[in-house]
This record gives sequence, C-alpha cells and structure tokens, in this order.
Amino acid sequence: MSTKQIKIKELEKLNKLLRYWILDMTTIAGSGHPTSSLSAVELMSTLMFAGVFRFDVKKIDSTNNDRLIFSKGHASPLFYALWAVAGAVSPDELNDFRKFDSNLEGHPTMNFPFTEATTGSLGQGLSIGVGIALAQKNLDKTNARTYVLLGDSEMTEGQVWEAMNIASYYELGNLIAIVDVNRLGQRGETMLGHDTEKYATRARAFGWRTVIVDGHNVNEIMRVYSDMIGDYKKPLMIIAKTYKGKGISFLENKYGWHGKVLSKQEFIEAVNELGEIDFDVRGNISKSQKNDISVETHCNASLQKEDSVVLDEKYATRDAYGDTLVEMMRNDEKIVVLDAEVSNSTRSAVVKDFYPERFFEMFIAEQNMVSVAVGLARRGYKPFCSTFAAFFTRAHDQIRMASLSNSRITLVGSHAGVSIGADGGSQMGLSDIAMFRAIFGSTVMYPSDVVSAGKILQLIQNTSGISYVRMTREKTASIYNEDEEFMIGGLKLLRHSNKDKAVIIGAGITVHEALKAYEILQIKDINIRVIDLYSIKPIDAELLLSSIGNVNHIIIVEDHFAEGGIGEVVKDILSGISVTITHLAVRKMPHSGTMEDLMQYENINYSAIIDEVYKLINKLNKNI
Repeated sequence: MSTKQIKIKELEKLNKLLRYWILDMTTIAGSGHPTSSLSAVELMSTLMFAGVFRFDVKKIDSTNNDRLIFSKGHASPLFYALWAVAGAVSPDELNDFRKFDSNLEGHPTMNFPFTEATTGSLGQGLSIGVGIALAQKNLDKTNARTYVLLGDSEMTEGQVWEAMNIASYYELGNLIAIVDVNRLGQRGETMLGHDTEKYATRARAFGWRTVIVDGHNVNEIMRVYSDMIGDYKKPLMIIAKTYKGKGISFLENKYGWHGKVLSKQEFIEAVNELGEIDFDVRGNISKSQKNDISVETHCNASLQKEDSVVLDEKYATRDAYGDTLVEMMRNDEKIVVLDAEVSNSTRSAVVKDFYPERFFEMFIAEQNMVSVAVGLARRGYKPFCSTFAAFFTRAHDQIRMASLSNSRITLVGSHAGVSIGADGGSQMGLSDIAMFRAIFGSTVMYPSDVVSAGKILQLIQNTSGISYVRMTREKTASIYNEDEEFMIGGLKLLRHSNKDKAVIIGAGITVHEALKAYEILQIKDINIRVIDLYSIKPIDAELLLSSIGNVNHIIIVEDHFAEGGIGEVVKDILSGISVTITHLAVRKMPHSGTMEDLMQYENINYSAIIDEVYKLINKLNKNI
C-alpha cells in the first residue's frame, strides 16, 4: 500500500470520528448545525491532517503559522471536532458545546483559543482573511497562508466580492478560499444550487484562480491541495460540490434539517450507519515553517511640520490626522493605515509618502475595510481606518463583529455633522456617535481643534477595543496650546466663573460656537460656563459634575441627531439631579448650504445658544 493510500485510510477513520463527534455534541446540546458541519468534513480534515495546513499547536501566536477561518461560523461543531482530532482539545470538552460555562460557543468566538476571529454574521470571514494574508505577505513577510471556509449561502453577500476584489488587487496568492457548495441554505436551495461552474466563472472574473472539486472525494481533494497551493500571485478559490448532512442517509441532501439536531433515537440510527468508529485515532498537523526573512520598515521622506500650532490661524481637526499618524508610525512599526479612497479628504494620504508599505488603499468598500482591519489586528497590528463619518454606518455590522473579536482598531470619521456644508445630507455623519457608543467596549472621542486631535490620536494608539475619533471638515481656531494634556474619559472646563448663569456643553465644532456665544455674552456682562466634552465614551461622571458645580441650568449643543449623541450621555449622568436641561441638536432634515447657514437652520450655532441663555434669564427674572 502506497503512502498516499495509507494517508487516505487514516483520513477515512478521522472522518468517521469527526462525524460522530459532530452528531454527538449537537445532540447533547439540543441545538446546533450538524448538517452544515457534515458537508465540509472531508474538505477540512484533508486540509488539516494531510500535510497541507502548517500550524504549531504549542505556539498558537507564531507568525509562521497558517491560519484557518470558519466564515460559515455555524459549522462550529466541525471546527471544534477538528481541533479535538488534532489533540488540542479534550474530547470530553465537546460535551459542553453551547453550555454557558463552555468556550465552545454556538459560533466560534475568541474564548476558544484557536479561533482567528468571531464569525457568525455571514460574509465577513474572507475579508478578515484578506487582512491576515496582507499581514503574512506584506508585513511579516512569511510563507504562511490563510484558509477561509465559506458556505455557498454567504456567497450572495456583497462583502465577499469586495474581499475578492481587493485580494486580487494585492495579489494575495497566500489566500485560499474553500467554498462548501452544499446547495441547501436555511430555508431551501441557494441561489446557484450546485452550479459550481457558475461560481468558478464569477470568481475568475474577479481575478482569482479557481478549481472545482468533489468535496467528498479525499483523493481528489488531496490532489487539488497539492497541485493548486503554492507560490502564486493570484488568490485561489476551491469550489467544492458537497451534500448537506453527508454520511447519514436520512440527512444527506434533505430539506428541513438546517439548524436542527437529532433526537436520541435518530442519533443511535446515525451512529449505526457510520459503522465501526476508532475513538483513539488522531490527526497530526504539520509544523509551521520557520521564517528567516527579516522585516524592515523605512520612512521614505522627512515630515515638514511646524514646531507648534499658530494660535491665531485656523486648521481642521482632520489636518492633524495624517501628520500625527506619521509621527506615531516613526516609533511604532505596528501601526497600519487603511482608507476608503478618500485619503485626500481624510488627510491619511500623507502616510503614503512616508510609509507606503503600511498604507493600504481599500477603495470604496467600507465593510470590507473594517473586516480587513480585524484581520490585521489579529496579527498584532494597530489599524487606523478612515473615511467620511457617514459611511462608517454602512459597516455597522462589521464594527459590531469586530468588537466581538476583541479587535483593537481605530476608526476615524471625517466630514461629521451639518457643519460640512454644501455636500448635503448624504455626506453628513449625524448618527455616528450613537452607533459607536452602542458598540461594546468602545471609546468615542471628538476633538475640537488640531492640538486636541493630535493628542487624542496618540492616546488612542494603545487603547483596547474599538475606538472612534470624529473629525471636523471645516477649519477652526486653535483652542489649546501644544503642552495641553488630555485623557480618555476627560473633558475641559474652558470658561467659568462664580457668576455663571448656565453651563454650555459641546464637543467638536459646537465648542467653537459656545466660545463665540461666551464672548458676545461677556460684552453684555452675562457669564456662562463652557465645557469641551471631547471624551464622549467613556466619560468621568464625577469630573463632569464637579465642572458643572452649582450651576443649575445646562445647555447641551451638538452637531448630531438628538438621539444617541452627547445629549443622552449628559442627561444620563444628570438624571436625578435638580437641574434644567436644554438640548440643541440636529432635528431638521439637512440639505446643502454653507456651514453657517446650516448650523443656524438647525439651531446649533452661537446665536441659538445666546437665545437659550436669554430665555433662561427672562424666565429667572419673571420668577423673582
């Protein structure tokens, strides 16, 4: 018997055990997706245990390891069973699948040590794979590869094709997508059914190499892995015709079994059909190859930057973005920058002149950009992603999933609020604060001038979780000197006296409106207190309360919709305290115009603040 025949025999034994464990753990749990797992058994066992996949289980974080992402996260029973076969997980642990105190959750999460990214929201795994493959090829310069298992149902997600576009653009020959074309989705047949040639035609149109394979023929799968994986410029898509529920006759290719588990009697029947099972058989994963390539990064130019900000000149906060990034990148080789084809507007373009190898153009595909950043973060890099604030909203699900992957990424949104002016409502970020506040563990910052913007970006550099920095398009005067210090959770009390009639709380552009109102009211001998709430989440509640002091009248002004913005932050902290609160926010349908016209139209400019102060004084006088 040849070595290959012996290997096939071993794989056949492993496949029986994998199928048994898939059925056993889901039956015990009383929930899960056994049939979706059964269809990919041969594809994954051959990948991991026939010498293709290279991974040192004792050095999980090694840059030389290949990486495996289950984009079809509902096939988690197969994922966990594979690692049990590899000897990295105890078979007894599989019995705790989906239990509250188990790391083997219904879809893979970071609680399971061999998970590369939390999956379950379909269509994101390939983009994450692009990020990891970029790190392997362009940054770490290893020979490692990234494999992504996709389901055929998720191939209708637009993000998959965004990822395919960018993977071919960056010539990621180390990226291999394996599509499990089992024909059946949740409610019936998928869009293309078993038409594997149509999948291949579409993939080739996106610049990928393709191969069609019988997804249950181990010999054919081994040949494909051997012949098709190598030193290529084009990424590879392996399109496998499979059958949902493969190996169990009453499940195989049958409707109505998605997300449904076996009864105890059905489990007995299925096990009998599997035949004799070798419970002691285990698979060996080939060790990863040592990387002998040194990684060097160079700054290609000298940054011409003023020694200090000229206080009587105006700058946009976004102007600080590119220059600050370059300064940070000098000292931190892990920072990488991604932009959605608006780098001239977000000001990240300057990075390309200094560190082109660490700047990745993602083009107009924001969902893909965020998930690629997740992949880069997974490999230890610190991604800064930029686009217009409004366009991050289309990537909300990707940002949500990034937080579930414990990703450390910074998202910088420029052109926030109606203050951007004439471009009109479609370009205005007006719900971005609300969105990012709702992300688990997020940090949300909103600088008001170029100095605070630069300092905040440096603070964010080593902050865990998802960070969002909101940038203003328009140029504004500098408020702070360069020796000013900022902190996560902090605020600045800019103007105050013991005669203040009201406290004006703003952030970003509205801080400048509050200061204008202050100057005008000073002429009238009316004092107001001004707070720059630059840290929206987290916020030091005690510091805010002490800054408000004994002033009982609060005016909140923000260039954001009333729902979910800084108004709700402040109101929550002040709940139960005897104060009056006026909330000025964007409440009308925005449209094109000058910044001044729009802010007046929305009643969030200095004159609106002054009007509210006068209303307050008149009310107080009437009560005397």
